[in-house]
Amino acid sequence: MSFPEYADHDGLGLAALVVKGEVSPAELTEAAIARIERHNGVLNAVVYKAYDEARAVAAGDLPDGPFKGVPFLIKDLGVSVAGWPKSHGSRFARGVVDPEDSGLVRRYRGSGAVFVGKTNTPEYGITGTTESAHLGPCRNPWNPDHIAGGSSGGSASAVAAGIVPLAHASDGLGSIRIPAACCGLVGLKVTRDRNPNLPDGYDYAYGLVVDHVVSRTVRDSAAMLDVTGLPEPASPYPAPPKERPYMEEIERAPGRLKIAWSAETPSGRPIDSEVEAALQKTAETLKALGHEVVEQGLGIDYRALYAAMGPISGGNFAAGMKRLVERVGREPEEDELEPLTWASLKGGRKVTGEAAMWGLQQMRMINREILALFETFDVYLTPVMGTPPPPIGYIDPVTLAPREVNRRQGGVFPYTPPFNASGQPSMSLPLAWSASGLPIGMMFTGRYADEATLFRLAAQLEKEIPWKDRRPGIWN
Repeated sequence: MSFPEYADHDGLGLAALVVKGEVSPAELTEAAIARIERHNGVLNAVVYKAYDEARAVAAGDLPDGPFKGVPFLIKDLGVSVAGWPKSHGSRFARGVVDPEDSGLVRRYRGSGAVFVGKTNTPEYGITGTTESAHLGPCRNPWNPDHIAGGSSGGSASAVAAGIVPLAHASDGLGSIRIPAACCGLVGLKVTRDRNPNLPDGYDYAYGLVVDHVVSRTVRDSAAMLDVTGLPEPASPYPAPPKERPYMEEIERAPGRLKIAWSAETPSGRPIDSEVEAALQKTAETLKALGHEVVEQGLGIDYRALYAAMGPISGGNFAAGMKRLVERVGREPEEDELEPLTWASLKGGRKVTGEAAMWGLQQMRMINREILALFETFDVYLTPVMGTPPPPIGYIDPVTLAPREVNRRQGGVFPYTPPFNASGQPSMSLPLAWSASGLPIGMMFTGRYADEATLFRLAAQLEKEIPWKDRRPGIWN
């Protein structure tokens, strides 16, 4: 199979070829490896190559899942793959090797996917750009001078470049939706605890972090969530069950939805004019499709929300680092952590139990306000980002002071965090491009546990504004 043929298919398309006997998993693995070798020198998307293991797995008996034989990449953060290193994007974690698969990784294997390596991530997933002192910057296939987003930037860059059709990603404050928007992909932040990660998953304790995939098509996202989105017997907080498979939902019409939309930002600052124009055009398209479309912001107290999230996130990061320190066997030296990470660790270790519990209480009550708003409409539309993808270095956590990193992130990524706090499903769709050819993602947020409505609406928009065949110049 030639390179263009391989990259022309989404994951389900490749698996269908395997089932028909038109191509073997081994051939797909070699195609993915060839594209890594061809493009990774520019993109720096893949940071661990498991070629020998992938070849052995592809030559063996694979599960008869929907992605049988399809090459797949795992983000180098959070989940564990047996025998693979996990750097968290940090020099301090060098040498850490995971002894067994995470629960979610076992489910990815059950889908039939063949793991070929790990993808780039910023240090501990802290920033919305994938640039680190340890792994180096990951670049955007649409323009390598620009960011691929973060913290799942390596996965998004690899999928957008046609290296794999879909890849693992995770989202704590926007880390699936932001890279999907930067790279022109579908990126769904699922409902809290929809995808369990037992028996580990300590970082999930306060509910902001979820895992899923970035993909080029809506159906690949739906099919993988059908495989992974089931509660394990010991799940302490399983998400409400779905009514039917998501692969059936994407075949159903969404009906006439009430969709609220807004360019409202927490700071009140205006967003980039191209992004605002894309938002307005998306609202017009939805109205033309028969939906009731109203301009309405959340109107919540963002300052109070972020004040609540601060001590929770800080304490959680310090607790996670305590576990890593136990594995490494010593405390990190200051030069082993980036300035923002070092400041976050010092700040997190100062969080008191009172402050953390106050934050959880406050966030719970603000979440009630957000969820109540969704009783008045079905879906909430905003851009994913306030600007098109900025240049590499604009939000560089390695060289910029922590305060400046956060100031710049606030302007570029104003929209995603509230829905990590509320636990709602939220999806980025590649519905526009800037005049310079960079993707602009639109974010659709649904009611709690209502991925079904988002999948139906996304499938409708995928037909109305097709994006699968729009490809970056690095593609071939």
